[in-house]
Amino acid sequence: MKIVILQHVPFEGPAAIRTWARSNGHELRCFVASHGAELPSIDSFDSLIIMGGPMSVNDQFTWMAKEMDLIRSAITAQRYVIGICLGAQLIAASLGAEITPHDQREIGWFNVEYGLSPEQEIAHPHWSNGLFPPQFMPLHWHGDRFDIPPNATAIIRSEACENQGFIVGEYTIALQFHLEFDQSAAVRVIHACKNELLEGGSYVQTEQEILSNEQAFHNANALLFLLLEAMATHFLTAD
Repeated sequence: MKIVILQHVPFEGPAAIRTWARSNGHELRCFVASHGAELPSIDSFDSLIIMGGPMSVNDQFTWMAKEMDLIRSAITAQRYVIGICLGAQLIAASLGAEITPHDQREIGWFNVEYGLSPEQEIAHPHWSNGLFPPQFMPLHWHGDRFDIPPNATAIIRSEACENQGFIVGEYTIALQFHLEFDQSAAVRVIHACKNELLEGGSYVQTEQEILSNEQAFHNANALLFLLLEAMATHFLTAD
C-alpha cells in the first residue's frame, strides 16, 4: 500500500505505524501539514493517516482548511482513512461535527469499551470481525472532544469521554486515543506537553504511571497492528 501520514508537530510522528509499514513492505510518506507544505494528490495514496497534535481544531489555523479538504476527498474516494486524536477531530470536523473542549483532560492509560449492535454489524461487516476486543486500554492524551458526525457510527466510549471513536462506511475510522505510541514517542510528548500533566485531574496520570507500563505499550501496538493488517488485507482483496 501507499500510505500518507499527515503530521502536525515534530514530536507526534508515525511511531509504531512506521514499524509496521517497514516490516510489511508498505510505502510510507510523511507530510507536515501544519508547515503549509503542499499536500499529496488524492491519486498518490491508498491510505491517509492523520496524526495528533496539541492544537485544537477550533484554533482554525489556515492550513487546517486544506487538510480537511483532503480528508473529505479521501473519504469520498474510498481511500482508507485513519484519524488519531487531533486527526480524529479533524475527520469529525471535516464531516460537519462540532469539536468542543471536554470538561476534563484524559491523559494516561484508561480502559475503553468497543461494540456494535447486531444491526450495525450487518451494516459494517469490515468493523465487526473481532478487530477490537470489547474492552481494551489505550493511551489517552486529549482535552477536546468530538461529536459524532452525520452518517457516522459511534463504536468506542470511555468512562471519562463518551465519544472515543467512530467509523464512516468501511474505509474510515477515527480514534480519540493513541495506539501508535511506543515509549520513545510518549517521552517526546511528555517533554513537549508536561504542563498538561502538572495540571492534574481525575483522569490524568503521572509521567511515571504512563512510561512504566511497558505491557500497555505492547498491547496497544498489537491492536494497532491488527487494525493496519485488516486495512491492508481489505485493500488487497477489494475488487
